[in-house]
Amino acid sequence: MIQGTLAGLRARHADDVAVLHAELYEDVATRSRADSRPWRPLAASGGHSPYEPAAPADDAAVFSVVDRATGELAGEALLWGIDTHNRCAHLGISLRPGSRGRGFGAEVVQLLCHYGFTVRGLHRLQVDTLADNGAMIGAATRAGFTLEGTLRRSAWVSGAFVDEVVLGLPVEEWKQQAHVQQ
Repeated sequence: MIQGTLAGLRARHADDVAVLHAELYEDVATRSRADSRPWRPLAASGGHSPYEPAAPADDAAVFSVVDRATGELAGEALLWGIDTHNRCAHLGISLRPGSRGRGFGAEVVQLLCHYGFTVRGLHRLQVDTLADNGAMIGAATRAGFTLEGTLRRSAWVSGAFVDEVVLGLPVEEWKQQAHVQQ
């Protein structure tokens, strides 16, 4: 487990699937904002949930986020689009409703940076999010990410095109926070 003060990142367990699916996937409005693919009805069981533990892949690292104080599942986090040639990846997080607003987001971004830069040896991490996602933009900027651009009306969300922003962080600009425990 990669541990911070508030949160930890661990492998996805089969027990996580039903909780993540119910609270993150079945919330159509939130899921539609978090994923560029259209929402469609999927059962949490039967191996079709996007939260099902999968075989390890070179292009993604998927974690469950846990509350260190209680051990309770707090959400999911991932590095995706890992490019080992250019040594870069995208990162994303999604927290359960009861875990939002408690400081987990900023720490989870920092833990993903630690994993990407220290464990995987990546050179650059990137966040792609909707321009009105203040929580993610704030968490990323607190970790050292810089706003690099706006993709105007590039995301179809709930019947309208909305802006996305791209934030980037090269390893040499990253400052590891003290709350990441080695």
